[in-house]
Amino acid sequence: MSIGGALAEARSRAGLTITQVSQRTCIRETIIRGIERDDFSACGGDFYARGHIRSIARVVGADPEELIRDYDAAHAGAKEIRAADVFEPATPIKLKERRSPNWSVAMVIVLAVVLGYGVYRLVAPGPQHVATSARVKPTAARPAPAHSVTPSPTPSATPAAAAPSHRVTVRLTALQDCWVGFTRPDGSYLKTAYISGGTTRTWTFQHRVSMKIGNPGGILLMVNGKNYGRPGHQGQPVTLSLGPGHKLATRATGG
Repeated sequence: MSIGGALAEARSRAGLTITQVSQRTCIRETIIRGIERDDFSACGGDFYARGHIRSIARVVGADPEELIRDYDAAHAGAKEIRAADVFEPATPIKLKERRSPNWSVAMVIVLAVVLGYGVYRLVAPGPQHVATSARVKPTAARPAPAHSVTPSPTPSATPAAAAPSHRVTVRLTALQDCWVGFTRPDGSYLKTAYISGGTTRTWTFQHRVSMKIGNPGGILLMVNGKNYGRPGHQGQPVTLSLGPGHKLATRATGG
């Protein structure tokens, strides 16, 4: 029996309509009807087709792994999809480079100010001090003591501000079954995961990442402690650009 026929038969045994399966999986009815006719063209590629088959099979009570093996065997000649093609990163945001202060120039300026002040104190006339004592004796006039010049202490260099943390912490709470995938900014693959409804997952990265969500309307998302709620609509995959200090950049993806 074909994959579509097996899913349709399992749905019939479970007493479910296509509309009910669509509501539980957040997959459009037109895609489910096509899959039951073994037409996977509306899925948007092998990657999405496997995800739809797995979601439908869980709802109707079929074995998803056996159906996935049948799909892979039937589509062995198809071009394997790359992670860089699935998770297109959003346009990267350029950060303004933080330049450290030029302490050499600052030291030269401070030394010039101190030297100028010392020269001024030496040249400018200062108040004359008259030596007094209990007994005043006629003595020869003594020259006024020269004023010593005490250079001002050079201000200590303040440490540069600590570089901002580049850690990205993603916390996902699944209200419904969904799948996610992560890629680096250059499009290279990191990881994918299938999350069942009612569970919570957390990931931490040391750099900016792109996050692909297959069912954004069925999750709650937090990034770096900030709550973004539901980042999209049910059944409509989106791509998010996540990074420290960045606003959440959302890009809808067909599928």
